[in-house]
Amino acid sequence: MFKKVKLFSFLLFLCVGTVSAQKAERKNVREGNKLYESEKYTESEIAYRKSLEVNPRSTEGIYNLGNSLYKQGKFPEAAEQYQLIAGQGEKMVATPEGKARLSEVYHNMGNIFMQNKDYGKAVEMYKQSLRLNPKDDETRYNLALAQKLLSDQQNQDQSQEQQNDDKQENKDQKDDQQQQQQQPQDDQKQNKTQEQQQPNEQMSKDNAQQMLDAFLQDEKDTQEKVKKAQMQQQQRRKTEKEW
Repeated sequence: MFKKVKLFSFLLFLCVGTVSAQKAERKNVREGNKLYESEKYTESEIAYRKSLEVNPRSTEGIYNLGNSLYKQGKFPEAAEQYQLIAGQGEKMVATPEGKARLSEVYHNMGNIFMQNKDYGKAVEMYKQSLRLNPKDDETRYNLALAQKLLSDQQNQDQSQEQQNDDKQENKDQKDDQQQQQQQPQDDQKQNKTQEQQQPNEQMSKDNAQQMLDAFLQDEKDTQEKVKKAQMQQQQRRKTEKEW
């Protein structure tokens, strides 16, 4: 339930200069109200803007312009006008009429935030409205609705966040399993490589030992030949001396 926006009628005039200026402002606001009631919101917007050309601080002109913009679905522009009214809050709460108007302003701002699905801000606006007019049942209903929608939105966000966390956790677990499955294969490859290297290393040591043994045998044979030759030479010398 969104409360129907209400128009302000002239209850009080501020001094804006000449009497003719006041009459022009009043005329444009009344014309805008008639067009608004006839649901001619674009034309009423024009009339309210004319009233604000005469008196830019006109509470009626600003608020009613915001309503005509709201009816046209121009929510950001409407919110700007309502913000201008809210900025005069301290002055408006001085009278019962002003408090009632300001309550309507906050209610309509809450409606805009509801349209934008900004339920948190809508809740705050409805609370502001109820502080000024605690007996407004429509505002109380909208507050309860906004709080419910805000709770649903927060639960949905948390659920989506939890799903994202679960997906990431499952992905991490899957990656870990793949790494664990791949590790034994890597170990097997490494062991196989080591096994292939070990025979090669063993063969190299055997070859080296064989070469060393062959060298030592050659060296031994050579020394024996030298020794035998020396003995033969000494034998010949001995024989020659005996003769």
